[in-house]
Amino acid sequence: MKEDSLVVHEIYASIQGESTFAGLPCTFVRLTGCNLRCAWCDTTQAFKGGKRMRREDVRERALSFNTPLVELTGGEPLLQPGAIPLLAELCDAGRTVLVETSGEADVSRVDRRVHKIMDLKPPGSGESHRNRWSNLEHIGARDEIKFVLTDRRDYEWMRDTIAGRELGRLGCTLLASPVWGKLDPKNLVDWVLADGLLVRVQIQLHKVIWGAEAQGV
Repeated sequence: MKEDSLVVHEIYASIQGESTFAGLPCTFVRLTGCNLRCAWCDTTQAFKGGKRMRREDVRERALSFNTPLVELTGGEPLLQPGAIPLLAELCDAGRTVLVETSGEADVSRVDRRVHKIMDLKPPGSGESHRNRWSNLEHIGARDEIKFVLTDRRDYEWMRDTIAGRELGRLGCTLLASPVWGKLDPKNLVDWVLADGLLVRVQIQLHKVIWGAEAQGV
């Protein structure tokens, strides 16, 4: 059965580089494959390749690092049917579980215990038309919506989307993340303060530590 195995790019322990969990030790399970091609993607190596592993082996490998935090990422992890039961099993094992997802993949079947960190793609991504707006019906207080921003146009799109879609009513954390090397974080902070937006400005901590070539979460 398709749910019994997953194609895995890598499994490793590091610190969480983004989200409200930034800085915490975390085990990353990076699955292979993505159906989007965002202009600023920094994990293109995960589009292809990888190794097919039994789901139980993926779970045991992830748990072997003994970090309280585990994240499924990609690529786009929710493209693989085995991701849904794996997320639940990691929760059953007592871990705090995150899934990093593009906003295009359906999140409705993700276990409610999982913290969904879901993108909404601005125009600068080249994939804004792929946002699955129905996903907002499945976002709650434990989840986070991330906007990866290239320029002022992307910022204004985020600002208008927050207002137009009434994202504040969801109770989730809203993350504003400048594309590394494209948008100066100081400018983003100035815009957020000028507009009084209730967003959490974040930078990619792993790139601060290991340099611009460090891959995304």
